[in-house]
Amino acid sequence: MGIVTLSSKFQVVIPRDVREKLNLTPGQKIVVIEKDGVLHLIPQKPMKEMRGFVKNINTHKLRDEEDRF
Repeated sequence: MGIVTLSSKFQVVIPRDVREKLNLTPGQKIVVIEKDGVLHLIPQKPMKEMRGFVKNINTHKLRDEEDRF
């Protein structure tokens, strides 16, 4: 877990170890979602990379709709 500081321009720097682990690149889009006071940063992937990502997914015991983002 890393701690970041919000700048006067409301910017944050993603720690190097997280950037490397997620293969983030400069200029890449990141989706920001707020839920119950928690920020979620989700890297946006190109559609070509998304092909087959739900292959063999188990839909048993999915969360209830009110639990979703």
